[in-house]
Amino acid sequence: MLKPQTKPICITTSKDQTHLSKEQKAFNALIKKIDAKRVLLAAWQEMTPLYQIKYASDMRPLIETTQCLQMDLVHALDRACQQKGLSSTERRTIRDLICDMAGGLAAARGDAALKDIYNKHSGSDFDAEEAAAVQDMKSMFEDEFGVDLGNDIDMSSPDELFKRAHAHMQEQQEQNDADRQARDAKRKKSAKQIAKEAQQIAEEQQTSQSIRELYRKLASALHPDREPDSAERERKTALMQRVNQAYDQKNLLLLLELQLELEHIDQATIDNISASRLKHYNKILKEQLGELEDELYHTEGMFRAQFGVDPYTQLTPRTLMRYLATDIAEMQLAIRGLKNDLRVFQDIKQLKAWLKAIRVHQIADDLDCPF
Repeated sequence: MLKPQTKPICITTSKDQTHLSKEQKAFNALIKKIDAKRVLLAAWQEMTPLYQIKYASDMRPLIETTQCLQMDLVHALDRACQQKGLSSTERRTIRDLICDMAGGLAAARGDAALKDIYNKHSGSDFDAEEAAAVQDMKSMFEDEFGVDLGNDIDMSSPDELFKRAHAHMQEQQEQNDADRQARDAKRKKSAKQIAKEAQQIAEEQQTSQSIRELYRKLASALHPDREPDSAERERKTALMQRVNQAYDQKNLLLLLELQLELEHIDQATIDNISASRLKHYNKILKEQLGELEDELYHTEGMFRAQFGVDPYTQLTPRTLMRYLATDIAEMQLAIRGLKNDLRVFQDIKQLKAWLKAIRVHQIADDLDCPF
């Protein structure tokens, strides 16, 4: 029966060995790093769905409420700008606020009325500005990466621009790789290069052989077709699926762990892995560690992109829910502030005091950041 793995694989010193070799130390260090990355990746995979549920149930409605209140505020500011008793400075402050708020909201919601208000107070055209911004981004991509994105792109859609740019960059990279391989194929190789390539091929074959040996031993012991008992056959089928998955992924560590759990190897066997075998194992483990790091980077990056989290914000799976709770509290506070602002606009005196506070705050911000 498969025992739960509680102790990580680790090479230890024996009676005849007072200290570990360089390869043995590297093996232990790689195992430790891989184990830490696996734990971190599992934590991200566990916490992300919980965050998504909480975000959808608690945060998304607050975002919708906030945007609706902001739209009401833009309309209220538009009406307030026509009131008598306001100075030219106060009207200019209102117009600046309208342009800041209406522009962002119109882009997010595609609201025609907001675009009209923005156009009225900015003296420009929202759609034309958006198209110009996309055109600037298109030119920047073309100049930066030396690609032609074509003239058939939807210039009203930044997302379409990014997709087209990404596709062109990927195509260009594939073409560059193909060209480089073609040049390498035509170039006459030196004896040193031929010897190096032969050594790399031999090492890759030995690495594959190491994985295959572990796989064959496990497959031989677990093969379900050889088990007459139905319950035991079902158990071995599930274990064999894990072995096949580990083999397909070249997951050396998991194969070793399965061997240890199934008692096909013991600590003495691990301690006495030959130096040549350790060299191949360490190469596989380095590749496995790199793949784990790439998967972690991708997982965290996708999370940040999906929920608009600043790349410089420090996040760990353990702090995700606390981070979300803080955002929810701040959003609730902002909603109370917006509701209070809307009440202020009902009285001209309160409106003038509100505008004065806004200007004082803007001046303070300018002094803190003069550039």
